[in-house]
Amino acid sequence: MSADQKHTTIRVSSDLRDMIAKLAEQEGKSMTALVEDAVKEHRRKLRWQRVAEQMERTRREDPESWAEYIEERDQWLGGPSRSRRIAPEWEGLIDFPEEHREG
Repeated sequence: MSADQKHTTIRVSSDLRDMIAKLAEQEGKSMTALVEDAVKEHRRKLRWQRVAEQMERTRREDPESWAEYIEERDQWLGGPSRSRRIAPEWEGLIDFPEEHREG
């Protein structure tokens, strides 16, 4: 945090403050840094959830566009592969589109 930034106080329960302090100590960082990291991670998670929701909505509401997307994606990636791994931060947030294929 730069010296020019303003600071404020937020109210949290003593239990939460103690949890934050313990985690910060375990991570070797300040409580502020731990909270900042947690908020950034939460924002990242929300962004990928929105992407997943938008993809699902397209698949459901516009099957023609979805099919075009799958075709183009497969051209770029060489087709679906069950052995393909996704980035850890995507685990549980996005389903592979081929999981929705019928047949």
